[in-house]
Amino acid sequence: MQAELQAVALTDQAGRFVAPGLVSTAEAVHRQLRPQLPADYLGRIEAVCAAGARLTAAVLADRVAGLALWRVIDNTYEGRRLHVDDLVTDEALRGRGVGKFLLGWLAGEGRRAGCAVLALESGVQRERAHAFYFREGFVIPSFSFRKKLV
Repeated sequence: MQAELQAVALTDQAGRFVAPGLVSTAEAVHRQLRPQLPADYLGRIEAVCAAGARLTAAVLADRVAGLALWRVIDNTYEGRRLHVDDLVTDEALRGRGVGKFLLGWLAGEGRRAGCAVLALESGVQRERAHAFYFREGFVIPSFSFRKKLV
């Protein structure tokens, strides 16, 4: 299936949607991972992307099969890295290479941007996703801590 997939930018550098025909499918797939996204999906994604993120879809026959919300970050401990906020494959297509395709595409984007690292976080409950990330060569280098402020 990977040969049939295409990476399509859904947002531009300013965070605006540039592939309106794919937005409704993208939203439905994105909500499989993030059901808590607000009703104003377009507004929320535009705001996140205006702050530096990008939304890219893996498209199969004019349909969003998966998507990645990602950004390039410079920090003191890794230098430049491509950080993936969200990576999701449509539930109906899981296990068919969509996630692998997106990770490969993201790695290529990271290299082109001069990144030394491809990084992501995954909720502790997502055991199937973790098995996939380990198969793809990811390691757990640290703990991630959070404290609610509101």
